[in-house]
Amino acid sequence: MRITGALLTAILSTWLLPDPAAAGDFPDRQIRIIVPFPAGGPNDIIARVVGQRMSEIIRQPVIIDNRSGQAGVLGTDLVAKAKPDGYTVAISSAGALAITSSLEKISYEPLKDLQPITLVAEVPEMLVVATSVPATNMKELIEFARAHPGKLNFASTGVGSMPHLAAELLKLTAKIDIVHVPYRGAAPAVTDMLGQQVQMVFLDLPVLLPQIKTGALRPIAIGARERAPTAMEVPTTAEVGMPDLLIQNWYGMVAPAGTPPDIVAALNRIATEAMGDPAVKEKLASQGATLVGDTPEHFRGFIQAETIKWASVIKDSGIQIEK
Repeated sequence: MRITGALLTAILSTWLLPDPAAAGDFPDRQIRIIVPFPAGGPNDIIARVVGQRMSEIIRQPVIIDNRSGQAGVLGTDLVAKAKPDGYTVAISSAGALAITSSLEKISYEPLKDLQPITLVAEVPEMLVVATSVPATNMKELIEFARAHPGKLNFASTGVGSMPHLAAELLKLTAKIDIVHVPYRGAAPAVTDMLGQQVQMVFLDLPVLLPQIKTGALRPIAIGARERAPTAMEVPTTAEVGMPDLLIQNWYGMVAPAGTPPDIVAALNRIATEAMGDPAVKEKLASQGATLVGDTPEHFRGFIQAETIKWASVIKDSGIQIEK
């Protein structure tokens, strides 16, 4: 069988054509950002604000797809199993990317099945106490806890959640005996704090701002590197003598593993440009979130460090998820 020159040229041209997904015209259609939590929460708000600006930059739709379940694992797993073409990504949480895998077997390996794009935002955890607790600062709180072992109950948003691990880290650091009371989310935890059923809790700063502004709950410290602009009166954990108590929830963009490097670079450029917009920064700062933006390599190292940190806390605290 003879192959004519024209046919050979056509065949070779087909073989040598670049992959459309990596051809430099990315993106040429809508991008889907999966948010593995319900609408209205911090993860969702951050994704919607950043996603809207990304859409304006690329002049393509960026849709938010809420897929909640299993503390963020369900939605993140959808991305791990998606086609690695850059059109399906997630803005996921610390829990789904660095914590849950140390508590139980999950359906993906974060740094094997996902490609880090950028750390998007950090939201500090604030420690507050009920007004019935006779402590106005960290020193007094620790002294009271040591004098009354097992008397103080601390709320969380569930076993293995960031608020739970934050309090466990405080227990280990301060060598105090306080009792864990898990809740199904921040709202019921705050309700019982206000009703004096539990005495202390770590929660994302935005959740607690209304209560500390009215004096319904008493702030002790914030687990951030710097004081929060929305709560400048609250000292950082470093300022109260506990620099290792750096506790921030965080949210980052990931794509499926195997996403081409030039697509990864394009997603990183688009996302970081969106996060650099002053209006985006201002809008999320009012929610207590600090936008970050870094390289895929730096974000990978950050996930690794956070995984090691919280795995150690989980092991030392003996935390287990009941089956």
